[in-house]
Amino acid sequence: MTESVEEFRLRARAWLAENMPPRDDSPPALIEDDSHEWLAAKELQRKLYAGGFAGICFPHEYGGLGLSPDHQDAFNEESADYEMPLLLNVPTFAICAATLLDVGTEEQKRDRIGPAIRGEEVLCQFLSEPGGGSDLAGLTTRADRDGDAWVLNGAKTWSTSAYAADWGLCLARTDWEVPKHQGLTMFLVPAKAPGVTMNRIRMVSGSREFCEEFFDNVVLPESYVVGEVGAGWSVASRQLFHERTAMGGRSPYISGTGRPRILPKATPIEVARAAARTADPRTRELIGEQLALAKVQRQMTDRVRRAMELGLLPPAASSLPRLLAAESAQRSDDIAVEIGGSLAAFGPGEGAGADPGVPGRAAIGFLSRQSASLGGGSSEMARNIISERLLGMPREYSPDRNVPFSKVRRGR
Repeated sequence: MTESVEEFRLRARAWLAENMPPRDDSPPALIEDDSHEWLAAKELQRKLYAGGFAGICFPHEYGGLGLSPDHQDAFNEESADYEMPLLLNVPTFAICAATLLDVGTEEQKRDRIGPAIRGEEVLCQFLSEPGGGSDLAGLTTRADRDGDAWVLNGAKTWSTSAYAADWGLCLARTDWEVPKHQGLTMFLVPAKAPGVTMNRIRMVSGSREFCEEFFDNVVLPESYVVGEVGAGWSVASRQLFHERTAMGGRSPYISGTGRPRILPKATPIEVARAAARTADPRTRELIGEQLALAKVQRQMTDRVRRAMELGLLPPAASSLPRLLAAESAQRSDDIAVEIGGSLAAFGPGEGAGADPGVPGRAAIGFLSRQSASLGGGSSEMARNIISERLLGMPREYSPDRNVPFSKVRRGR
């Protein structure tokens, strides 16, 4: 019999107190090598699996518990004060494993979802390309059939956490004589396969969470095709749905709350306390704005999720919480820096890798604020989806619609 949410909550509460370390909110030093953070995340995931609390919403047959999003919500509430493997939430579970669950073969589900739930593997996405911008369907990475295998060539970029990954979901062009959305195929690619060259990208904030990849004659067996050959856009659309859901904060496959420690951030309240400005009227007004916006975001996200579960809204509605989450996150970064003032630019840290202090971390987070409007497709794309697919507004003109991709002008 399925355990009730309240029974599950009580059991999780007792197990967490006995087995998981208390949450450490102190930021790590700004160091180059964060491999120990990934090893720690995998170890925490193995603990969850051994204790019977991993993969809560994934089916039994693939290593999960087969429980409901309400069970996951209860666990997230109870685990808020404990260390959790947050690094594995996105993209491993919320995007990649969720996509494989929807469209993968039985073999792919068993071989990739199970190891991820057991803390053995990390998954990533190979989607964006150096010359593609937001036009994912216009990609030029190609996979050519060679007997019973495929040979992959091309380049990808902005791949989150790819350096720590074991496998990636890679979208490639397999047919150049049909319109761009029709000639794509999704592949599972071993991240360390022969022919894969990966470089980490240093951001202006100092973060190196993104990577660029080059594929030179990477041989992939037929069993690595996800979905059907030529139907990669359907797989990618489902993948982007899960990414937008994760960005909106309501993926049922995310376990734990908060941000990974390797991504420095500071909330407006933390900055106000560190800067001794909690009594300032303007500061309190700004904090109130941020808290109200966060509350509205959570409630709207819950409402959209429930409506989608009941079939009252289409999958395209995932763009609503995705868009509001980006607006909320960016406004929070703006407010944190405004409260920090000059302290955000001149923190107490000294030397390479030193802690820049809470206001300084707000400034570091501000440097990456624009990333909130890019994940899961840009905010401009989210607005287009909302206007065209939810509000029924006319679609924008596209000169390459129904044109064979080999005839589409590129790079000019």
